[in-house]
Amino acid sequence: MKKVLLLVLVFSLVLSMFAGCGLGKSGYELALVTDLGTIDDKSFNQGSWEGLKKYADEHKKTYQYYQPGEGTNAAYLEAIDLAVKGGAKVIVTPGFLFEVPIYEAQKKYPEVMFVLVDGEPHTEDYATYHTEKNVQPILYAEEEAGFMAGYAAVKDGFTKLGFQGGMAVPAVIRYGHGFAQGADVAAKEMGLAEGSISLMYNYSGDFAASPESQARAAGWYKAGTEVIFACGGAVGNSVMAAAEAAGGKFVIGVDVDQYAESETVISSAMKMLGNSVYQALEAYYNKKWEGGTTWVLNATNDGVGLAMDNAKWRTFSAEDYNTLLKAVQDKAFTINNKSDIGVTDLGLTYVNITEVTD
Repeated sequence: MKKVLLLVLVFSLVLSMFAGCGLGKSGYELALVTDLGTIDDKSFNQGSWEGLKKYADEHKKTYQYYQPGEGTNAAYLEAIDLAVKGGAKVIVTPGFLFEVPIYEAQKKYPEVMFVLVDGEPHTEDYATYHTEKNVQPILYAEEEAGFMAGYAAVKDGFTKLGFQGGMAVPAVIRYGHGFAQGADVAAKEMGLAEGSISLMYNYSGDFAASPESQARAAGWYKAGTEVIFACGGAVGNSVMAAAEAAGGKFVIGVDVDQYAESETVISSAMKMLGNSVYQALEAYYNKKWEGGTTWVLNATNDGVGLAMDNAKWRTFSAEDYNTLLKAVQDKAFTINNKSDIGVTDLGLTYVNITEVTD
C-alpha cells in the first residue's frame, strides 16, 4: 500500500512539474528541429532558435527543440514526428537539409505549420518542387549581404581579397557574386585605378573543414591575400585556421556573426535568421500566414546585413554601415543575383579575378 501511495505521489509531482512548465495537455506549442549541429552551433540552429525563443517568451508560448540522431532524411522525419506528438502547432526547420523531409512532412501533417529556413520543399532527386499551404519557405538575398561585405572590405582599405565558397549551390554563388560586385563599386567610388583590387575566387565542393581548404587559404595568404570571405560552413574553420597561422590576416564570416569562432573574423555577412523566424511566427499568430509562397528576405525587410556589434574593421564605422545599408535598401546599387553565370561574367572593371579550381 505504501509503495502504491509513493508511486501516486511521484506521478502527481511529475504532472505538476509539467503543468508548471505550461505544458498541460497541449505539450510544446512551438518546436525547432535542429540539423546536424547543436542548438548552440553559432549558425542556423542557434540563430533560428533565438528567434523562436524570443517570440515564445514575449507571447507566453511553450517551446522545445528536438535533435535528430543522425543527419539523414529519415532521422529528420523522426524528429519532426516527435515534435508533432509533443503538441507542436508550428515547427521551425533551419537549413536546406530539411527540404526533402519537409516535402514529405507537409502532406503527412497538414494541420501543422512548418517554417523552412533557407530552403524550399522538393523531392530527393530535385525533379519536383512543391510547397503546401502549411509551409512557409524563407530564402534570402545573399547577394546583398555579400555586396555589403565586399564594399566594406575595400572601403576599409583591403585591396587583396579572397572568396572561398563551399559547394557551388545558388546561395553560395550569390554570396560570392555580391562580394565581387561590392568590392568593384567601392573601388570606383574611391577613384582607384582599374585593377587595383585583386580577388582570388574558389569553391571547395563541400562544406567540410579539410587540410586541402586550409592549405589553399594558407597559400592565398602567403601570396598576399589580406582577407578571405569564407562562405562554406565548416570550410570557414579551415580558412580561420590558416589566417591564425599566418598572422595579420583576416576572415569575413557568413550566415551568422562568427566573431567568437576566431580572433581573425573581422565581420560576417549575415542572414538575420532570428528576425526571419520571429516574423514567420508573428504572421501565423496574427492570421497573416503566407504558406505556399516563398519569402525572399533582403536588406529592406531586415533579412540580411553585416555584423557590426563585434566587428573589427579598421576604419569602416557604424555610421558608414548605416549609410551603406540604407543605399542597399533604397536600391541605389544594381546587384546581380544570377547564380547560373560565372563570376567573370559579371562585367566587373576594377577587380582582377583569379579563379582557383584545385
